[in-house]
Amino acid sequence: MEKPIPAPLPASKSHKPIGVLLGGGLSRRMGGGIKAFKPLGGRPILEHVIERFKPQCAQLVLNVNEKTEGFADTGLPLIPDSLPDHAGPLAGILAALEWVAVHHPDCDTVASVATDSPFLPDDLVLRLEEARNVAQTPLACAQSGDQRHPPFGLWPVALRHALREALVSENLRKMEVFMARHGCATAVWNTEPFDPFFNVNRPEDLIAAETLLARLTLHPHPAA
Repeated sequence: MEKPIPAPLPASKSHKPIGVLLGGGLSRRMGGGIKAFKPLGGRPILEHVIERFKPQCAQLVLNVNEKTEGFADTGLPLIPDSLPDHAGPLAGILAALEWVAVHHPDCDTVASVATDSPFLPDDLVLRLEEARNVAQTPLACAQSGDQRHPPFGLWPVALRHALREALVSENLRKMEVFMARHGCATAVWNTEPFDPFFNVNRPEDLIAAETLLARLTLHPHPAA
């Protein structure tokens, strides 16, 4: 008698987070224009960020508040702040958490990055998740050397109500204050041979980024 053919196992759901690129800033220090579109190695900075971040997430979305026509060319969903007056990166996180709760109710985590850090680690999400699991905290953020980088973090969707309350009722704007309040683990990267969280804020930073990109192209190093 032939053995019955077992029923196929159901496809497992991806446990990757939804990734949000925080592009809601005003780019005042760049001297005009949107810094995410500044060319680096012949491509916009934003393209470098997306290339590194996309494989780590189930889907990417962009938090932007103005001049969205260029961002629309990425093909990513554009999510503006749900609070007025450019309330800072926490408002971008809130917008992403609330969007995910509606559009991806099976996803429990959002990963965030800044759009001006073209060398972000390709193991960012993995190491943040490891740090969060070890510390048994709901939140995690990145650190390089002795500097913490709250915009590069993991955020539980379940904290969206507490975050809205903090932003609206307390006028809270500092990411680290909110993270410390709810418990935040830290994943640490070395700053040698380069800082993977190098960000482009000023024209001179863009020049430095071109130099670093050329060096990494010739002599690639893992961002450990």
